[in-house]
Amino acid sequence: MKELKREKMTNQIHPTTIVDPEATLGEDITIGPNCIIGPRVVIGSGVRIGANTIIENFTTIGEGCRIFYHAVLGTEPQDLKFKGEESHLVVGPNTTIREFVTMNRGTKEGGGVTRVGEGCYLMAYAHVAHDCQLGNHVILANAVNLAGHIIIADHAVVGGISAVHQFVTIGEHAFIGGCSAVTKDVPPYVRAVGNHARIFGVNSIGLSRKGFSGETIARIKRAYRYLISSKMNTTQALEAIEKNLPASDEIQKITTFIRSSERGICK
Repeated sequence: MKELKREKMTNQIHPTTIVDPEATLGEDITIGPNCIIGPRVVIGSGVRIGANTIIENFTTIGEGCRIFYHAVLGTEPQDLKFKGEESHLVVGPNTTIREFVTMNRGTKEGGGVTRVGEGCYLMAYAHVAHDCQLGNHVILANAVNLAGHIIIADHAVVGGISAVHQFVTIGEHAFIGGCSAVTKDVPPYVRAVGNHARIFGVNSIGLSRKGFSGETIARIKRAYRYLISSKMNTTQALEAIEKNLPASDEIQKITTFIRSSERGICK
């Protein structure tokens, strides 16, 4: 059988763009006018980069990402303890980064890497600070500001013009309403909003759209009734959940998240 030869796809780089010789580019990349691609940047195949974008040292952009105009990625962390040590920004494949998004590299104290997962969507003017760890399919709406060392789990959504305090953790499938100030951890599967953010029930619509069954959503709601609506303290509520509800992955994630929270959860 004759072996098929794969033709190499050429990159389209505007002549006004500067690409450092130490940068590594995949195939089929498009880079618009007036961009700067710094040293030791790695850009995966199929990436589209809009005009006036800056990507600085030690940044890795996964395959299939779309980066819109005026984004600034991989700059030094805004941390007074940073002394110029090597640190990284890693963006997963198929992530969309809209206009004027800014993302900083990590710091030595935070593990040295700021990381954004696969298939995320970061809307215009969002900021991801040093050492943040975003899971897969996370959505940050317009002008969301993440301070340093924040963890956001898979499929979480943060509404526009919201600010998240450093070291906060947001659980998977959580939904943060717009204009919120998030100062404590937000458990999985809930809706939270306000200044300061409080829980206002389960993210039922979001869970349904992601394929969670009605039975599973009902079980999650029952768990949070113990935590939010009862007169139990957190320890008593967790014991009641584990005693009265059938074991499941969702219940396990809720109880583990709350027990491991260092900042305490918003309630």
